[in-house]
This record gives sequence, structure tokens and C-alpha cells, in this order.
Amino acid sequence: MKTPRLAALTAATIAVAVLAACSGGTTAGDKGDTRTLTLASVDQGSVEDIVKAFEKVNPGVKVRYTTSGADQYQQQIRTQLSSGTAPDVMSVWPGNGNPAATHVLAEPGYLRDLSDRPWAAKLPDAVKSVAQYDDKTYTALFGQNGIGAVYNEQALQKSGLTAPTTWTQLLKFCKDAAAKGTPAFALGNQDNWVTQIVLYALVATTVYGPDRDFDTKMQAGKATFAESQWTTALDKYLTMEKTGCFQKNPLGTTYEASQQLAATGKTLGIVQGNWVIALLKPKNPKATYTLKPLPAVDDPTRTIVPAAAGAGYGINAKAKNEELALKFVDFVMSPKGMNLYAKKQGGLPTLPDTGYTADPSLTELSTFIKDGRTVPFMDQLWPNTKVQQTMLSGLQEIFSDQSTPEKALKAMDADYQAGD
Repeated sequence: MKTPRLAALTAATIAVAVLAACSGGTTAGDKGDTRTLTLASVDQGSVEDIVKAFEKVNPGVKVRYTTSGADQYQQQIRTQLSSGTAPDVMSVWPGNGNPAATHVLAEPGYLRDLSDRPWAAKLPDAVKSVAQYDDKTYTALFGQNGIGAVYNEQALQKSGLTAPTTWTQLLKFCKDAAAKGTPAFALGNQDNWVTQIVLYALVATTVYGPDRDFDTKMQAGKATFAESQWTTALDKYLTMEKTGCFQKNPLGTTYEASQQLAATGKTLGIVQGNWVIALLKPKNPKATYTLKPLPAVDDPTRTIVPAAAGAGYGINAKAKNEELALKFVDFVMSPKGMNLYAKKQGGLPTLPDTGYTADPSLTELSTFIKDGRTVPFMDQLWPNTKVQQTMLSGLQEIFSDQSTPEKALKAMDADYQAGD
């Protein structure tokens, strides 16, 4: 998995980047054909069930849809929108930073305002912030994922150790695990996108715990990475490395190899998104896994978890069949629609109280989301993709002693302040 942008990564992980149908876009329904909806989706492997369920409750309606990988889709959809060949409904990413993200498509007027839909006002604040542009809701975000410490329960039990809930406990946990010959966490930093995962887990608490308005301050030019608690988070990341929280040579370990370490109990777990659980299970079907917050402070009540929505759906502002498009999006955002997606994709519904029974491995993540103790993945509100690229390369340089946290954060500031 090489997609560096975490927002895109999430969707790409879920969607499986395989072109499944025609790649030249969806031909919009004929004008006046009120029974046909056109749809372009990256949810390959799960949208099929949604379409069947929607057609079943709307007899006579036909959904003509295409699915494609995230990279290819993002390259095509804007061209289709500008040329008038885009479908009625299309996949749209939360926040900013890729060609099919909410801000990018809403700003030039390509998307219909969905603020009047019954589900829009119910979106949790953390999700609403990336579903909106200019205080209007444009994207129906139906599912979300989180980042934390994913423990191999059997390996943890064998070690006799208990998952930590405070920063002090975390460092002791790492020392004790290392002393027993089984490092606490696998880390596959050879794949550069992986380098950000531990940092995001720490930033959620150190930065957004004391200041939920940090992104707003960044956008207003009133805060910087280099002069914020990002420095604390990065220092804690390096402290974890020096304390022996990870296996030897993270820079020489791939994401795939790190999964093998965690699945087989050669480490007690792995710091990753919940999507990794679906990848660990085939490697060791007898093991069970639990995602817990990665502590960054000594007061567990102050812990915040990164949790973000994956790609959702927007409606073409020039949809040929707007009424049916609205009906489809409302169905996706209904308890039945969201639960169908959550079951197929292994995530959690965006809206509370859908009656969905989450996988036991996600119980704590579900509680944090329900309690509002989450923040979006940090890159979702950055003004351009270069900020993250600079962060990823900077982290690898820090781990190889070629740079310093100060230099890396200042470089991120320079790219952030360059704007769009």
C-alpha cells in the first residue's frame, strides 16, 4: 500500500484499487428518464450491495454504476464534471487535498448543497468539519476509521503485560516487553506513509487535547507546526523509538512485514488504523485483536483518538436526475445504508444510533467516537498535498539521523503557508 495521503489511503484501503468496470466515466441518465440513476464509486466490493438494496426498496429504479481505483477515479472525475459527462452521484473525499475532495469540488460549484438533508445536522462535529465547505454540507460521509494500538490479544496475554492507558505506563510497557524479547509494537517505516501513523496517534492528544481550534488557528496564520505541541508529539515518537517500543530497524521493515510480526506474536501489537485488523486475521486466523488508544499523557481522560471519515458521496450540481440522486444519498445515510457499508468495509457508521453492532475489536474506538473524543486525520484540513509529503520525507530523514524535528516541522510550515 503506497498511497501516502491518509485520507485517500483510508478510502483506497477500503475500496480495493481495482478497476471493475468501464473507466471512461458514467454516461449520465437521459434527460427525462426519472427511473435511472448514474453513479461513480470507489467502493468496489461494497457498493454492489448498496445498489441492490436501494433498487429493492425502489421498484422500477435502475442504478447504472461504475467502480474504479481511487487514483484513477481522482484523475477522471474533475474532467467529467467540467465537460458535463459526470454522473448524478459520485464518490467525494472529506476535507481538502486531492482532486476529488470536498473543498476542491465544492469551491467551483460542482457539487449540490446537501445541508437541507435530514442527516446533515446529525453529523458529529469531527465529521462535519470535513464534509463541509463554506459552512455548507456537500458530502455524505457514511463511515469512519480510527488509529490506535492494535494488540494481539494472545501475545499480550502470554507476555503477562497489560495494555497501557497513560504515557508513563506506555514507556514501562515498552521496556518490559523488550526485556521479555517481544517488542511492544511492529513498525514498518520502510513504506513512508506508515511513518505518520504513530505521530498522528500522539498529535491527536498532545495538540488537539488542549486546543481543538488548532486547525482554525493554522488557517488564520496564528499557529505553526514548529511552535506548537507538534514538537511534543514528535519528541514522544522519538522517545518511543529510544525506549525500545518498536522492533529493530523500523526503516528496514515494510508494512507487510510489520503485519506479519504483529499477527504471529513476535511483537505484542502494531500502531495502525483499524483497517489493519482485516489484514492481520488471514495471517493468523487463531489470533484476536483489539484496538485501543495510544496514550500520550498521564491523564487517560485527556486522550483523543484520530478518527476520520473515508470517501462518501456528493451529488453533481448539474445532475440529470437530482430527485433520484437525493433519494440514493439519503438511503446511504440511513441506518440500513450505513450499516450495510460498515459490515462490508469493517469500519463504523458515521452517525450514532444506527443500531450497528461493531466488531468487538473496535469497541473502544466506537466509544471514543460516540463521546466526541476524536479528531480528523491531520492531513484532511491541510491546504495542499505537499505538506504531508514533506512530513513523510522528514520523518524518514529523522529516523535515519539526516534531519531534526525542528527542521522537519519548519519545512512543513513553509509548505502549509504556501497555500493551495
